[in-house]
Parts: sequence; C-alpha cells; structure tokens
Amino acid sequence: MRRIFALALIALLLGVGVVAVIETDPGYLLLAYGDYTLESSLWVGLILFLVFTWLLYIAIALLGRILGGKKSLSGWLGSRRAHKAARLTNRGLVNFIEGNWSRARRELLRGARDNETPLLNYLLAARASARLGEPEQVQEHLLAAVESSASANIAVALTRAEIQLQAGQYRQAIDTLQEARRSPGRYPRALALLQRAYTGLEDGAGLAELLPQLKKYQVINAEEQQALEREVFGRMLQQAGDPGRGASLDGLCDAWHRIPTAVREDAAMIRRFTALLVATGGNALAEKTILRELKHSWDPELVRVYGLVQSDNLRRQLARAEGWLTEHPQDPQLFLCLGRLAARDKLWGKSRDYFEKSYRLQRSSEICAELGRLLSALGEANVAAAYFREGLLLQENHLPKLPKPDKTVPDQRLLTRS
Repeated sequence: MRRIFALALIALLLGVGVVAVIETDPGYLLLAYGDYTLESSLWVGLILFLVFTWLLYIAIALLGRILGGKKSLSGWLGSRRAHKAARLTNRGLVNFIEGNWSRARRELLRGARDNETPLLNYLLAARASARLGEPEQVQEHLLAAVESSASANIAVALTRAEIQLQAGQYRQAIDTLQEARRSPGRYPRALALLQRAYTGLEDGAGLAELLPQLKKYQVINAEEQQALEREVFGRMLQQAGDPGRGASLDGLCDAWHRIPTAVREDAAMIRRFTALLVATGGNALAEKTILRELKHSWDPELVRVYGLVQSDNLRRQLARAEGWLTEHPQDPQLFLCLGRLAARDKLWGKSRDYFEKSYRLQRSSEICAELGRLLSALGEANVAAAYFREGLLLQENHLPKLPKPDKTVPDQRLLTRS
C-alpha cells in the first residue's frame, strides 16, 4: 500500500513539474513542406510524434502477423484445414465401423488431404475398397499409405495380408507376411495372420512350425493353444494314417514321435492314434498302448477302440476285458467292446447279451446297428429291423416335425408320385 502511495505521489510531482516547464517555456515548432506549413508548440509536436511512432509500430506488427508466424492468418487458415481433416477422418471412422464402406472411404480420403499423418486414412480406405470388391482401389490406397510414411511398410503389409485372407488368398497372404515374420517379437499380429492362412490351406506342417512362436509371444492363450495343438497334430496323424496318401504303419509311428511329448500325453490324441493304428494294421501296438493308458486312468473311448483291435490271442483279450467289469459294471462302451470281442470269437449268445446291456445303459446308433446286424444274421429279421430303424432315427435326430398318415396305406402305388 505504501509503495502504491509513493508511486502515485512521484507521478503527481512529475506531472506538476512537466506542466510547470510547459507553462514556463512552451517552445515553438515549425514544419514546412512546399506550400504547406505546420506550426505548434514543442510539447504538442513531441506528443504527436510519439503517437505517430506508436501507431507505426502497431501497423508494422499487425502486418507481420498477417504475413507470417504461427499465429498469422495463414497459420489460422492452416489450423482450420487441419480441424476439418480431423473432423472428416472421425466421420470416416464412424462410417467404417458402421459398415458404410463407400461413405467411409470418401470421407477418409478427403480427410487425408490436409492430415499431417494420413497413414490411417489410407489403410482404412484400402479396407473399405476391399469390402466394396474394388481391388484396383485397394492397391492405389495401399501405395498411397506407403508413400505417406517411410516406416509404414510392415503396417501396410499386415493390412494387405488381412485383405488377402478375407478374399481367401491364403498363399499370397503368407508371401506378404514374410518380412514381418522375421521379427515376430515386434509384429505378433503377423503370427496371428499366418495362423489363419495356414489354417485356411489346411497346412498342418506350416501350423506345427508356427506353434512355438505363437506360444512364445502369447498370441494365443493356454486354452487356444491346447485346441490348436490337437487340431494341428491330429491332422498330421490323420494324414499319416490316410490310405489315400499311401499310409503305412511306420509312417504313422514316425508322425506320432514327431509330436511333442506333452501333446502325446493328451487323452484325445491317444484315442486318435490308437484308432489309426487299428486302421493301418498296427493292432499289437494299439493293444499295448491302450492297456498302458488304461492302467493310469479309465477311458471309455479307449475301451471302445479296444473292441476293434484284432489281437493275436482273442480269448485272452476277451478275458482281460471281462475282468474290467468288476470295477466298471455300468459302462456302456465296455459292454459294446465285450459284445464285439465275443462276436469275433463266435460266442453269439454272449455277444447278444453284452450288446443288449450296452443298449439298456446308453442307446446309440452304433449299438443299434450292432444289434441289428447280429440279430439279422441269427434270423430275427423283425427285431433286427426295429433296431436298424431306431439306430437310423437316433442318427438323424434333427428331422423336422411332419404330419403322419392316420393309417398304413396298403396299396404301394398310392405312395408313388403322380
């Protein structure tokens, strides 16, 4: 407060002094130019000179702002164009998400003109063109994306690969992703796209080679990993045991041993392997594998496969399976296995008894077919036909509901089309 008072007092004293000087000697100023003259006191002329200087400074500063600088008119216009580009890009993104492909592409391309980073605009415009089925436009926009950013090669390659995958061009997608595949740690998205490509080609070998990287870089979770391993190595086993591919027992065993140990311990993989062993004539190895696994844990599906094994000692095989009844008296798959083994040993009554027990525990098209086949051979055609009919209905259990005739039509000609 005291400081303000002191400053005010000083200003007042200076003002009084200036007025006193002006009154004592106002001075005289004369300006002449041609026929024009300007007369004034010195102090008024000095004040006018200061005002003129100040106005000149403001004019020069204003002109400088208009012609250049971040806050100049040109900068303001540029800012307006940038805001417009951002607005168009946002609208394009919204339309892209909503599936309005043509509108999205148009607004994204308009927004790319004044966008300092138009890469995203061009990549999404390429995707929109792919949705519209315009491959030439796709290539044009991808080329523009490459030109817009020197470091965008991988991003463009990933986008191109996704578009190729959508079009079912799996082999081309794999070729496109080769550069990104060299650095899987930096580009895990490339691994996911390669997985889709190999799956589309049903290339089990390619997927098997890719699996370690998918796990290492956590592209898939544990559950997906287990499912993919089953699919990949299961397909590899299936191909090795396919008669149409020249399958052999040695080839099947080689394929089995190429599978990682952890996968070979999976129950579903063991079931598939033993079934393929039986199909390729490796009955001894199939029996040995099944018995070893059943010692560790009971598996009804493996027991079912055991009933398909052609053992060198059928009586011992049947006795071993009958020994399992003590601990598993209610297992329908075990009775199905026993029925088949008894039928192979021509014990028809025992086979029928086992099949009927399996049928009572769990009705299935498979057990109905076995009963129908056995009873038909035993001369019980009507009962066999009933089982065959039930098995067919169990197999085709998704038939639509249709009206039934009130009574049986005796004349078969009424059933023919007119």
